[in-house]
Amino acid sequence: MQSNLPKKSLFDIPEGVIYLDGNSLGPTPKGVAERAAKTIQEEWGRDLIKAWNTAGWMALPAVVGDKIAALIGAEAGSVATGDTLSIKVYQALAAAFKMRPDRRVVVSDNGNFPTDLYMAQGLMDTIDKGYQLRTPAPQDVMEAITEDTAAVLLTQVDYRTGRLHDMAAITAKAHEVGAVMIWDLAHSAGAMPIDIAASGAEFAVGCTYKYLNGGPGAPAFIYARPDIVEEIEPALAGWLGHDAPFAMEPTYRPAMKAERLRVGTPSILQLTVLDQALSVWEGVDLADIRAASMALSDLFIELVEANCPALTLASPRDANERGSQVSFAFEHGYPAMQALIERGVIGDFREPNIMRFGFTPLYLDSADVRQAEKVLSEIINKGLWQDEKYNQRGRVT
Repeated sequence: MQSNLPKKSLFDIPEGVIYLDGNSLGPTPKGVAERAAKTIQEEWGRDLIKAWNTAGWMALPAVVGDKIAALIGAEAGSVATGDTLSIKVYQALAAAFKMRPDRRVVVSDNGNFPTDLYMAQGLMDTIDKGYQLRTPAPQDVMEAITEDTAAVLLTQVDYRTGRLHDMAAITAKAHEVGAVMIWDLAHSAGAMPIDIAASGAEFAVGCTYKYLNGGPGAPAFIYARPDIVEEIEPALAGWLGHDAPFAMEPTYRPAMKAERLRVGTPSILQLTVLDQALSVWEGVDLADIRAASMALSDLFIELVEANCPALTLASPRDANERGSQVSFAFEHGYPAMQALIERGVIGDFREPNIMRFGFTPLYLDSADVRQAEKVLSEIINKGLWQDEKYNQRGRVT
C-alpha cells in the first residue's frame, strides 16, 4: 500500500521554514489552539469545577495514555500520563529497587540523557544503601549487565548521536540475569514502530513534546507491564494514584492498574493539547514513518558528505542502527547552527560539537532535505558562520 506521507497540511509551520528539530520539540498541529481555547473558555470558563465531570477531565490522563499505548505497542490501560519524564524515571527506578531488594547495581550507558543519570544518582544517594551506577559505552552495555544488576535504564535512541539500542536483545539479557528493564522512549516514540509489550520490559517512560508534538512541557508517560502492576510499590504515593481518590482515606491504597503511577492533579490544559495533537496519527502506519525517515536521513547524509567535507558524520551510517535523527560533528557547530537557523533551516546543537537534525516524515519530504543541505553547505563552505553574532549563546542551544 502506498504511503500517504507527508501530512504537512496538518501542521502550522511558518512559511519558508524547514523544520529539522522535531526530535527536540515537535511543531504545532493544527486544531491545537482551538482545542486549548475551548478548554479555557467553555469548559473551565463556563463549567468551572464541574468540568472535572462534565468535560471528562478526570478520565483524560487514561484516554491520552491509551492513545500513546497504541503508538508504542502497549496494551490499553498500561500507560499512565502526567508529570515530567524525570519524575517517571524516578518512579520506575524506585519501583525496580523494591522489586530487586538484594541487588545494588543500575546499568545505563555513558551516552544516556543527563536527566536519566541525574535521577538515578539522586535516588541512589537518597536511599544511601550502597547502590552503584554503572555507565559503560553504549556498545558495551550487554557485557555490563551481570547477576548483581537490579535494573537496566537505557534510552532507546541516543539523544546526541541517534544511535539505536537493540531493545529485544538487551531486554532479554536483563531478564536472563534477573534484572528489571526500563526503557526511555523519549527519542523513539512516534519515530518508529515500538512493541514494548512484546519486548517484555517491565517499564518504559517517555516525553510527548518531541515526535508526539504535544507542545513545550507536555505531560510525560510511563508504561508498566500489566502482569507486574500489583507488585509495584509507588515511591511517590500521590492521591490520584489511589484506588479511590475521593474516598479520602488516611492511608494509601494504590489503584489496581497503571493509574497507581499517577501522582498529583493532572495538567488539563497540557493534556487537552496533547490529546488534540495525537489526532495527527490517525491513519498513519509507523512502518511508513520509519521507512520514510530512513530514506530522508540517508539522503541528507549522502548530500552533506558529498558537498560539505568539513562535517563528520557522528551518527551510525546504517539507518537500521539509528533513530530518526542525524548528527554531524563540526568544530564550530554552534555558530554554524545559528547561521542555519537564521536562514530558515532549524536544527539544534549539543555539546561539544554536535549539529543535530531530525527527520520527521509527517511534515518533511525530500525537497526539504535537499534545500536544507544546500543552505548548510553554503554556510560551511563560505564560512558564513564566522560572523560574531552567531557566537552569542542563548540559554537553550
